[in-house]
Amino acid sequence: MSESVYHIPALLGECIEGLRIRPDGTYVDVTFGGGGHSRAIIEALGSQGHLYSFDQDLDAYANRIDDPRFTFVHSNFSFLCNFMRFHGVTGVDGIIADLGVSFHHFDEGERGFSFRADGRLDMRMNRDAHRDAAWVVANYTEEQLADVLYLYGELRQARRMAAAIVKARGNEPIVSTAQLVDVVKPFIAPKAEKKELAQVFQALRIEVNDEISTLKKLLQSSLKVLRPGGRLVVLTYHSLEDRLVKNFIKTGNMEGKVEKDFYGRVNAPLRAVNNKVIVASAEEVERNPRSRSAKLRIAELRDGQSH
Repeated sequence: MSESVYHIPALLGECIEGLRIRPDGTYVDVTFGGGGHSRAIIEALGSQGHLYSFDQDLDAYANRIDDPRFTFVHSNFSFLCNFMRFHGVTGVDGIIADLGVSFHHFDEGERGFSFRADGRLDMRMNRDAHRDAAWVVANYTEEQLADVLYLYGELRQARRMAAAIVKARGNEPIVSTAQLVDVVKPFIAPKAEKKELAQVFQALRIEVNDEISTLKKLLQSSLKVLRPGGRLVVLTYHSLEDRLVKNFIKTGNMEGKVEKDFYGRVNAPLRAVNNKVIVASAEEVERNPRSRSAKLRIAELRDGQSH
């Protein structure tokens, strides 16, 4: 699979610049995908440098880099600490996470990530996971479904959509993307159809893959794995994810609760490198429309903060 087909990474130059790569450094790309970020990191490394790249989807394994400075880890990045210990790594100089979904997943109809192609309601990044989107749609209560659609999809009609799903599944199981589209379409204004259908599918994908909880684990793990001065580079595509990252960088916790020491200094283990969020330029959005919603935040671990 070629990188251009599998995925075009957003804000690639800004991400690599944000990592501030040292030729002899150790880096982790926790979302390997098509390998776009990983290849750029490898290019900046010297012979003593090393990159570990995580992906729980075995499809990404086909894109692995044949280089002695590269190690592919077939795992969810919530196990970052465990795998670094396993590989004998005591500290890393940078971690990058691109929380977007690869074009490959949207374009492979049978994976069920997109409303544009009819396929099984799957949406699992890890195909070995037992719980797919069809299972969530079949087993969640009306209230649970409404919460997922509202919190992760930011849909105003979440309650009515959830009620319609529960009613429809009583007649026949909802197992395909086309069936789900038919059920929720009446609650979407024709002008907003593509946007809101994408939000419905995004909400289910986040729930199926437990993406919010996994992100929280990654942020907490970064404090244990980064060396002082090490960089954390995170690309988000959803306001809830961006808020978590922003809060964590600012305060060291997900809630954004400011805690101060005896001298009134904020107890934040990370220091924001960019106080203003970085977004794609108009030129990049034109080249790669999916970069429109990308938000990049970069932070550095303060001295004396690694665990």
